[in-house]
Amino acid sequence: MKNKDLYWKYNLRYILILLFFWAFVSFGLSILMVDWLNQFRLGDFKLGFWFAQQGSIFSFVIIIITYIFLMKRLDKKFGGVQ
Repeated sequence: MKNKDLYWKYNLRYILILLFFWAFVSFGLSILMVDWLNQFRLGDFKLGFWFAQQGSIFSFVIIIITYIFLMKRLDKKFGGVQ
């Protein structure tokens, strides 16, 4: 397998894993589990509401930062495959 193909295989794997976490937080925690999470509080806000409003955004930013870190490491591993 060529370096380019292996590079994209890793890249797609990273994307799929990170998209799973994004879907879990934004759909799972913010919509499906909101009633269960609302029994807990984060400050003055119910946790389900917090995930629906701020938690999904924070999680998305963390996912972007994680993707940047993983891609920099992948680029080093493959020597900047283009």
